[in-house]
Amino acid sequence: MSLNYTCPRCGTPLGYEGLCWKCKCEQERNAALAWTPEQVAEKQENLVQNIRRLSDFKDPEHADFWQLLSYRDAITPEIQRSALAAEVFWPCEIYYHAPADVRDGLIAALLKTEDSHEAGNLMSCLAFQGDDRALETLLELERNPRPWRKGLYVDPSSYAQIGGWTFDREGQKIQLNFDTCYPMVKGISGEVSPVRIGRPREDTCPHCGGRMVDMLVLDGRDERLRFLGLDGILTAACCPSCVGFLKGPAFNRFTLDGGVEVFPSELFDGSERADCYVRPEDYKTLTENPFVLGKAPVPLFYGCASEDVNTVGGFGNWVQDAEYTTCPHCGKPMKYLAQIQWDTVFDCAEGTLYIELCPDCQIVSMQHQQT
Repeated sequence: MSLNYTCPRCGTPLGYEGLCWKCKCEQERNAALAWTPEQVAEKQENLVQNIRRLSDFKDPEHADFWQLLSYRDAITPEIQRSALAAEVFWPCEIYYHAPADVRDGLIAALLKTEDSHEAGNLMSCLAFQGDDRALETLLELERNPRPWRKGLYVDPSSYAQIGGWTFDREGQKIQLNFDTCYPMVKGISGEVSPVRIGRPREDTCPHCGGRMVDMLVLDGRDERLRFLGLDGILTAACCPSCVGFLKGPAFNRFTLDGGVEVFPSELFDGSERADCYVRPEDYKTLTENPFVLGKAPVPLFYGCASEDVNTVGGFGNWVQDAEYTTCPHCGKPMKYLAQIQWDTVFDCAEGTLYIELCPDCQIVSMQHQQT
């Protein structure tokens, strides 16, 4: 395809006339953030009346739902009750912190169903509702499985992870995400930020010979990042070329004074040396990207409505399934920390890098997903 056009906002070469996809996403987000209270109320009422249209990506209700949830934190109990009455169980995020009557309806439907697929959807919905009664229900189903469990790949405790939590064998709840979210936004030249994406390193990858990169560096002592409980610096280092090909996540241990110990990783079943797909100009783009930490917190699902948003905290926009890594040191599930959309920081990759944290062991994991 010939690139005969350029995006009128950012200058990106295009094969069509109009905005590039990233500028289009930004335009739509800014429009949603500018909705008046009357416009928000109108879209909420439309969702109540047309809740079944959520299943079609092409219907405006689908976009309205994600914008109301992600940018306005404006999914009401009335919308949730309408979804339950219509037996709409996708997207499961619609039931986030739903009231007790909706929770009880989800539990009743889950205990009644004999269908594995429906049971999986209902457990996902209940995971996003996420209160103690939801925990008790999933725990009981884990201890005493229903016949439909044979048709599923994982236990209820894994479905709970979709909602940002899980539980141990004793039934103790384990929180897997933070209840605060900040965006990483484009800053101005020379702007100081407690968060940096893509700091260059001197060492090279043992698999491909390319440059290692500190993909995320953040200073938990900044007042905005106090919610992380880190009294110092966290560094997440990996090879940007190889992290998408590893058999599992890339790991490193960090020290609060800025130190890093990168763990060895198995690549391509330990076979021959890998190619490095990141060119010198790509490293330059990555390590000179303009992103800084936003000034104010945003809704927890802010990074879930589009693929051009990098966030710290909140919920991730999982391309495939929510995947919480097991800490290689203590064996506990790690906590979701941040997401970096690859094509916001350079052009030679697509998909998302998810960064997770074990606060007790001071270990981070980095894993890649893409369509």
